Amino acid sequence: MPIIMGVRFRPKLMSALGVQTGSFRPGGNQRGVSDAPSFQDAADGLVHGVDLPPSADGPGVLLTADGGRYCGTLFGARGYGEGELVFTTGMMGYQESLTDPSFAGQVLTFTYPLIGNYGIHAGASESAGVWPRGVVVRHAMHQPDHRFSIGKVEDLLRLHGVPGIQGIDTRSITRRVRELGTVLCVFGPESDEELLQQRLKQLTSPDLEDLVDQVSLSTPVILNRGALDALDHPLPRLGVLDCGIKYNILRNLCLHFEVIWCPPETSFDVLVHEYQIDALFCSNGPGDPAHPGKATLARNTLAQAVQARLPVMGICLGHQLMGLASGLQTYKMRYGHRGANQPVVDLKTGLISITSQNHGFAVADPEAGMLAAHPSGACSPPGVNQHGAEVVVRFVNANDRTVEGLDLVGHPSFTVQFHPEACPGPHDAAPLFKQFRTIVDGALGGLN
Repeated sequence: MPIIMGVRFRPKLMSALGVQTGSFRPGGNQRGVSDAPSFQDAADGLVHGVDLPPSADGPGVLLTADGGRYCGTLFGARGYGEGELVFTTGMMGYQESLTDPSFAGQVLTFTYPLIGNYGIHAGASESAGVWPRGVVVRHAMHQPDHRFSIGKVEDLLRLHGVPGIQGIDTRSITRRVRELGTVLCVFGPESDEELLQQRLKQLTSPDLEDLVDQVSLSTPVILNRGALDALDHPLPRLGVLDCGIKYNILRNLCLHFEVIWCPPETSFDVLVHEYQIDALFCSNGPGDPAHPGKATLARNTLAQAVQARLPVMGICLGHQLMGLASGLQTYKMRYGHRGANQPVVDLKTGLISITSQNHGFAVADPEAGMLAAHPSGACSPPGVNQHGAEVVVRFVNANDRTVEGLDLVGHPSFTVQFHPEACPGPHDAAPLFKQFRTIVDGALGGLN
């Protein structure tokens, strides 16, 4: 199976709008790399000045499955927003959140009351698309004030066909979700409230969908073919299973490895025998880690890699998949961790890092069980250890003690639930990528 140098195929909207070149080029300007491919950034359409679809306006209403009703004003794209209602607590980084594939299937509420004050920036997105199925804010800034701004939040939503509603009491929504758990919702024009009620009754949980399939790469790509280190030694080759990866993870990995960006269903045999990887990485992504679709295929590949004693690192969904492969259960959290202020304790060193997170499922603690669980009780069935290695909890959340990372005893592999590349600390967890490179070098005999 050849590796094709090409563009990312999610989503196809930019090509339809006439945007053929992309501003995301993680392998560009690296030593030894002569022809790095580029990929679309979600904001490229604003850079190229494409014509935007009509904007939504007028009175709107948001309805929740547990009987909640909130009035506001529509903005963004015209249409209905529907999905699982969640909230994120970050005071900035709204462009990164909107373009994070882990929000696929959800209606995203921003707890910070003013969203869009510094506008949208070229090359600052985490993918080629906007993934929430609806956006809820207290106030969307209509005149952003930043010298590098290329448009408004509303422009980005219109470009990608995502509806929004503002003027909502987001504090009330957040309290409701914190107390009762995440809930399905729908919003749209107030004049369509009867239709919205019907849609809400028919709405099913996005956790039932194969969201990983919706957000992942379809064709393998080498991001930085021939990359060399400062001494002109070839970088180790890393296979990356894309379950909905963020661009900044790929940037960080390209600093330490020659990266082969692969679909999540890529088999272990193909990775080892055809791509000849030295190590394996599994990314973040949306949905239930126990879904029988492509997430399970990625889990099986992880288990085989551990069994073969290949160095493995997982982030977020990749961490949860490793938990399942290790015989641990995963479960739906009451409202998850979404924001840039999550304190995490390293049980080995005692150090606390401030981390960025975005997940609604967690790995059950081997001793304490399912902490901060959703009232629905949704969880994976009891599993078996697929790789045979012992796992220990390395990191826990300082707030609720949920599992935030695993070490595989006697194997060059570890996982973290949080995002080291997101820099909320700003650099508390960033050394984890370098730590993984050190592990890989050790496994290769220190030749790189």
